[in-house]
Amino acid sequence: MSLNWKEINLILEELDLIGSQIQKAVQSAFDLLSLKIYGKTGAKTLLISLSPAACRLHETFSSVPKSNKPLRFAEFLNSRLVNGRIEEALQLGEDRIIRLKVRCSAEDNGHHHYYLYIRLWSNAANVIVTDLEGLVLDAMKRLPKKKEVTGGCYKPEAENRVIYDSIYASYITSNSTSKKEYQFREFSDELLAGLPPESSFNQKIDAFYRMEGGSLSLDSLQIQARKKFEERINRLGSSIERLKEKYVEFEGADQYREYGDLILSNLSKIGPGENWLEAMAYSGEERVLRIKLDPVKGPKASAEGYYEQYRKAKSGIEELRISIEREEEQKRKLEETLFSLLSETNPLILNKLLKTDGKKSSPTQKEDDKRPGLSFRRKDWLIIVGRSAAENDALLRKHVKGNDLWLHARDYAGSYVFIRQRPGKSVPLDILLDAGNLAIFYSKGRNNGAGDLFYTPVKNLKRVKGGPAGLVIPTNEKNLHVKVDEKRLVELDECKVDKST
Repeated sequence: MSLNWKEINLILEELDLIGSQIQKAVQSAFDLLSLKIYGKTGAKTLLISLSPAACRLHETFSSVPKSNKPLRFAEFLNSRLVNGRIEEALQLGEDRIIRLKVRCSAEDNGHHHYYLYIRLWSNAANVIVTDLEGLVLDAMKRLPKKKEVTGGCYKPEAENRVIYDSIYASYITSNSTSKKEYQFREFSDELLAGLPPESSFNQKIDAFYRMEGGSLSLDSLQIQARKKFEERINRLGSSIERLKEKYVEFEGADQYREYGDLILSNLSKIGPGENWLEAMAYSGEERVLRIKLDPVKGPKASAEGYYEQYRKAKSGIEELRISIEREEEQKRKLEETLFSLLSETNPLILNKLLKTDGKKSSPTQKEDDKRPGLSFRRKDWLIIVGRSAAENDALLRKHVKGNDLWLHARDYAGSYVFIRQRPGKSVPLDILLDAGNLAIFYSKGRNNGAGDLFYTPVKNLKRVKGGPAGLVIPTNEKNLHVKVDEKRLVELDECKVDKST
């Protein structure tokens, strides 16, 4: 339910924006914008939503999240309107178009004036910045067909006014009794109970949209979260059950070998074209086994078929175990994410988290995004791999410190591998073997299946003057022989930092 023109006027009256300074623009999503302003009554956050289900403008009392990546329109506003003063704030007639006139200081000690139009039409909402002549400088939603793009013209209070007035006049003439009388909405007792008695209309509207604002309400977003994650959790649960059933089947692989042995030891008792063999089991309690035979291929081929099933089960059971552990970990993380989402009480933050699968950006994530090479987070340890001379050099220059551990395969060209030092911690053997496996795997000696490497703190590396990029001479190095462990490499692959999200 979007705002009507009477509600917009009341909101603007309460906001008392004239004389306020625009301090910052934050765009949480392509249809959600907030302006940090400072005026007579202190700091405020002006929320502008272009969502068809909740098209609105009002002061918000909830924190507004930033987008993970800077969005174009907010960057434009921050370059043009920040520190500007609002000289005018009004609605154009009853059209649900708000016009803010902003005065900004220019470098030549003069001033620039801009119009910031906020059009709150449910199916055609937009925020547009123009000069005083109507030249469009930028728009939150670029609409070329409507000329709402840079270089277009937007003057709703001028030529468009004639169109609106003619439509409105013909409407009144045709049916003067059908003109809709807009009223201020009524708020539920439940909503009002959570607010102070002297709450402003802005406070009530903010609480209303937080709880009942259509697709962006807290209830609706929580339903979206459950639907999005519970489906994935249930699919993983079903997959895990199937894998466990297969695992139980593979655990009985020894019976296939026993079947093969019994067939071969009883060849003289099996007649041509027989379908079954009954023989006493080799081990355990005395019992007769009834073994299926292939009457066409013969008993020897039947025995070989059982041996093949045995080999496949033995080789596949470890892969199954790793797959079960991996999917159980994925399921656990999804359940934790869903719990975290359902615990969030700010619909603006919840809406943003749903668009990023519940992932929150962090300084660590930003660091991972900038770092070259491959990164692996394993048991609270960070392992970094340079895949080329250029990446090795960049890591040495900008991304590792003196106490970080450096590893490199002996006698083979290959990657530099680094273990990020943790304060007060010594590198455990398991992490050292992880890094050693990566050093061998990403070297020219990977096909040997094993190799020697040396390791030492980064502070013990000396650059070769005039040598190729990344070339160093280690001192006080230690030696380590590593046999490549495929299982360990598979587990490390699951710990790889994904920089695409």
